[in-house]
Amino acid sequence: MMKKIILFGSKYCPDCEPAKEFLSNHNVKYLYLDISEGMLNLKRFLKYRDNCEEFNEIKELGKVGVPCIVVNDGEQILFDYSKFEI
Repeated sequence: MMKKIILFGSKYCPDCEPAKEFLSNHNVKYLYLDISEGMLNLKRFLKYRDNCEEFNEIKELGKVGVPCIVVNDGEQILFDYSKFEI
């Protein structure tokens, strides 16, 4: 089964462009959602941020949490794109 991958990011995030390049360079098919482009993208991101324990440390540090790779609707959530298993 093919993994469904969403990369949440923002045009204001300096780490998001390298995350996109990493996935593209490894021929990973993904949906990129810029959380700063509209309320729908932001709401999709907040669904994970508000409900997944993977975000607890991020929130405690006062960070937004992008770039963020979500695999299969939350089955796996990664903030370090270099740890994504190709």
